[in-house]
Amino acid sequence: MPPLPSPGPDANDVTERPRLWRRFGGDDWAAFDALPPAVRQHLHEHAYDAWTVNALILWRIFRRQTASSARGVARLLNHLRICERLELEAFAEAYARQCGGTLPHVAAGASTLRYGAAARRPRRRR
Repeated sequence: MPPLPSPGPDANDVTERPRLWRRFGGDDWAAFDALPPAVRQHLHEHAYDAWTVNALILWRIFRRQTASSARGVARLLNHLRICERLELEAFAEAYARQCGGTLPHVAAGASTLRYGAAARRPRRRR
């Protein structure tokens, strides 16, 4: 699948995403439906749109590499958490450059809204 073209100047996404990631084309809803339930739940709670086609591609790679659906899911969830953290850091750096201050969400030490068991998981301090 070829990467999607960069959004135009009228696009709603004003984050650092186009500089950080490459988005693959495809049917986002079909990709979402093909993912395991735990991954779908995580994508639903993700701080940003994790691009389901990309997630499905990674899921298939990780499942094949680990020879296990459960280990593939665990590896993909870990990868998505890392990507979410990296994107927040990149956005906070861009915000600091543009506005001269700390991103309020980061300054407040706020966490990403989660549901169910993920919401009860204690937050690790850096």
